[in-house]
Amino acid sequence: MERPFIFINSAMSADGKISTKERKQIKISGEIDFNRMDKLRAESDAIMVGIGTVLADDPSLTVKSSELREKRLKAAMDENPVRIIVDSKARTPIDSDIFKKGEGKIFIIVSESAPSERIKQLQEKATIVVSGKNIVDLPQAMEELNKRGIKRLMVEGGATLNWGLLSDGLVDEIYSFVGNLIFGGRDAPTLIDGEGFSKNDIQRLELMDAERMEDGILLKWKVLKE
Repeated sequence: MERPFIFINSAMSADGKISTKERKQIKISGEIDFNRMDKLRAESDAIMVGIGTVLADDPSLTVKSSELREKRLKAAMDENPVRIIVDSKARTPIDSDIFKKGEGKIFIIVSESAPSERIKQLQEKATIVVSGKNIVDLPQAMEELNKRGIKRLMVEGGATLNWGLLSDGLVDEIYSFVGNLIFGGRDAPTLIDGEGFSKNDIQRLELMDAERMEDGILLKWKVLKE
């Protein structure tokens, strides 16, 4: 299967939570990590999130630095990477920030079970990619993105999408900033949620780098393939 190089980038608390029990985004890292993330966005062909992240945080997924946007334009690229939402049932709100802020292409990946009326509404604002029957078939979707010229894909969550990609063997690297906060809560999302691996299937990683940054640490992992 030909697919993009896929990496997950996330910030999490010291106890591995990416947001609070109310599923509200909290500032975990500072300006240095923010600038690092913005540079990763600018160097990627596309940025992807799941519908849960859109409904909870309403991100625009744009490159914030005018200098980085200008650099992309000079390289004959759109000022922002392709912005992608994995949204099986086409629940993305029409008034989402992703449609209001920033220039560039937007893809919404839906399943065949998505209501046709919702798809029709979203088609006015984005390119619709259909993959899978009841839920999005991620391997098939990644193949389709590769065919559309996306070779480097940055994933910004959330926990369910991260699980889906990792459990399907689609993730190459994981970058996680671990901050000096404790969120707690059995219902607070972690970096990877979903069903979880069984004892015999635990995913192994190789530590590529560990860098002290601000009041936390940035960990870079390579996902080991069998």
